[in-house]
Amino acid sequence: MARPGDLFDPYAPSVLHDVMFGHVHAAALRAVAVHRIPDHLADGPRTAEELAARTGTDAAALRRLLRLLAVRGLFREDERGAFRLEESGRPLRTDVPDSQHAGVLMITDPMFGRSAAELPGTLRTGASSFELAHGLPFFEHLLKSPADRAVFDAGMASLSGPADEPVAGSYAFPEGSRVIDVGGGRGGLLRAVLDRGPSLEGVLFDRPATVAEHLLDHPGIAGRWRVEGGDFFTAVPSGGDFYVLKHVLHDWADEDVLRILGSVRRAAAPGARLLVVDAVLPGSGVPHPAVELDIVMLMVVRGRERTAAEFESLLGRSGFRLHRILPTPALPSVIEAVAV
Repeated sequence: MARPGDLFDPYAPSVLHDVMFGHVHAAALRAVAVHRIPDHLADGPRTAEELAARTGTDAAALRRLLRLLAVRGLFREDERGAFRLEESGRPLRTDVPDSQHAGVLMITDPMFGRSAAELPGTLRTGASSFELAHGLPFFEHLLKSPADRAVFDAGMASLSGPADEPVAGSYAFPEGSRVIDVGGGRGGLLRAVLDRGPSLEGVLFDRPATVAEHLLDHPGIAGRWRVEGGDFFTAVPSGGDFYVLKHVLHDWADEDVLRILGSVRRAAAPGARLLVVDAVLPGSGVPHPAVELDIVMLMVVRGRERTAAEFESLLGRSGFRLHRILPTPALPSVIEAVAV
């Protein structure tokens, strides 16, 4: 029989404790993001009472949430009880170029919280947790819920947007090329690409409702782009020298990825280049953000993050030959393939 001192203490600091109580930290983070508390710390520390007066929140509850998040290094409390925003928490502000405010609201949104609660069902059946929770596949749900689609589109722009410049700067597009960004969202990456080449042309292709909110109205690239709405499972624009799929394939199971790649291959002439911009999973047991994203994909869309070998196999089955994988300063790599 174990002695009392040998028994595991669930409240003592440990890996298990951190994982077990992770949802508490996420809930606290969401609460301060919803009320935009970090915006009110942009010009210096404030007490919970001062923040509560500015934001219409309860000072006692706010102090407790900030105390928890200070333990995680996002805030710091000084000797007079005032809280300041640490550098690690700066992206929580809405007024900084790399703001993650919308991303935090998306990741912690109740539509995903309900999905997480269904993960045991996913483990049992393989079905997406989101579909078990909501009764519809994720992207069908977004078509029926404009409010959730707005949360998702803003969140993806927040989480994915900071990678646009590093990715665009990691690949040299030849001048005069035509770049077709398939599933390109609101066009952040395409704009960054066109900014780097005065004779590059681009096409932004995504759902009609998404491309309607594009970000391409910019003097430096005027006259060199167009938008087109459609369904990448059916067909994509033809005539591209380069086709880009950024954070698209990880949303889908292998059979759906083959359909997407098939659409691109039918549109691409032999020799055209395909650039898949996605995280590449490392070997088993290696810490990497893509390992967490892989579980998000499992829960929400039955998609997955993939290894280099898995990408090569899917590309080969779709009429492409893997040429090289280029790391970038951001999370995703550029997986370059050639249409054969």
